[in-house]
Amino acid sequence: MFYTGTNGGQLIGINDGTNDCIFVTDGSALKKITTGGTPTTITQAGTASTIFSLTTDGTSYYFINGTKVHKGFVGTTPTDSEIYDAPSTTRATIRYVKQRLILAKGNILYELNANSTASAALPTALYTHPNVNWVWSSIAEGPQAIYVSGYAPNGSSSSVFKITLDTAVPNTLGFPTLNTPTVIIDMPVGEQINDFDVYLGSYAILATSKGFRAGISDTNGDIQYGPLLFSEAACNAIAFKDSFAWLATTIDGAAGLVRCDLSTTVLANSLFFPWAYDLIATGTTVEASQVAFFGNSDRLAFVTSSTTYAESTTDVVAEGYLQTGFIRYNTLESKIYKLLQARVDTTNGGLVVESIDSRDVEYTIAQFSQGELTPEVNINYPQQAQEYLGFKFTLVRSSTDVSKGPLFTGYQLKALPAIPRQRLIQYPLFCYDHESDHFGVEVGYEGSAYSRMSQLETVENNGDSIRVEDFRTGESYIGLIEEMDFRNATPSDKRFSGFGGLLLVTVRTI
Repeated sequence: MFYTGTNGGQLIGINDGTNDCIFVTDGSALKKITTGGTPTTITQAGTASTIFSLTTDGTSYYFINGTKVHKGFVGTTPTDSEIYDAPSTTRATIRYVKQRLILAKGNILYELNANSTASAALPTALYTHPNVNWVWSSIAEGPQAIYVSGYAPNGSSSSVFKITLDTAVPNTLGFPTLNTPTVIIDMPVGEQINDFDVYLGSYAILATSKGFRAGISDTNGDIQYGPLLFSEAACNAIAFKDSFAWLATTIDGAAGLVRCDLSTTVLANSLFFPWAYDLIATGTTVEASQVAFFGNSDRLAFVTSSTTYAESTTDVVAEGYLQTGFIRYNTLESKIYKLLQARVDTTNGGLVVESIDSRDVEYTIAQFSQGELTPEVNINYPQQAQEYLGFKFTLVRSSTDVSKGPLFTGYQLKALPAIPRQRLIQYPLFCYDHESDHFGVEVGYEGSAYSRMSQLETVENNGDSIRVEDFRTGESYIGLIEEMDFRNATPSDKRFSGFGGLLLVTVRTI
């Protein structure tokens, strides 16, 4: 817990020239909080009312409340002034994108003059959505366009619009004129976009009521987006740093953040990006609604319905875990999982290793204390052969320094196939023109030995499986003729060809 107000609100990270800090709205108040945690209320011009949205251009902040659009300087002593009238507002979004100040109020979009110094009426609308109940949820920028997302409150539709620039026609502010918004993304029915942003010119993240999706922007500014990656709870806001995206959400019922790695994909040339749980406000029962970094630092903060939480600068959590997916070696055959080597430096903490079977039952297979070596361990549980197994590595922080923990760098798994082994069985068969059965009845004719052997050769050449029945043992199985070896045992005599002998047939079981 970092700061508790009457209600959680908007959150932006700012450096005031001296300190990395965050600005957070608390109802009608605007608070500036430094990394030390001391909130300062910024004095507003005019009459304060509920603040709906907050943004910054790096040196100034802008927000819209129930009556006005405000602008202020973010220095060590912030100043505040009213620059536009915006009466009767119940919901609004304001963002500074592409050197422009864009306001979404009700179902209407406006382009404002960020350099305005005196309160004035809102300009002519840039675009009015035909649905009077439409909610604009975010405004973002990419190399080729400005993006605005929104949804119908009943959940029937949600879209992302692209606003391109007409470089041939400047507007009254001297910028290229903004063209009429066009829809580039329509979400599935029932899934609404709570936030949308583009990072590093090409990566797009959609925080929705179902979770989050990732996408790629092309050279025309259009977005190709993928399936839901995280779908355990709604995602509400996005922050970027380095090669990662953080999303405000709920994790196991508590407020927290998930982190998505945009530098790699799970599958080559896909939109499946890996993600993991990150910060969690343990013990809370509400969702995180906003997320931002303290200025230019790597320290995160997020907001719930009444509280602002900040990442600790000194302590790491008592323990955390890394859980693999189920490992099946790309085959459905059962395996005997034998050995696991976890590469962990336990100088600053301990490790617990667990195996996870198909029923999600967890078995502890190894436990290492702080400073203990982590050799290869036997996977004793589960005891039976398994189609697949998962593994969970629980890392426990240092018992002497709460700012440090063990270092996990990888693991190696060894397994054996647990399938019936193939066997080679050789059968000696009489193959004569004239033979007798077990009743002494003579069967066959001149040339029958060669005919029967030719039939077996045809089966062998086809390469197909055969059913073998051994009447001596009652055994029956499917196999392949691996080899045939014929040993002629009779010479020709008078009118008889003498073709006949012992036929050795080798069969491989399947």
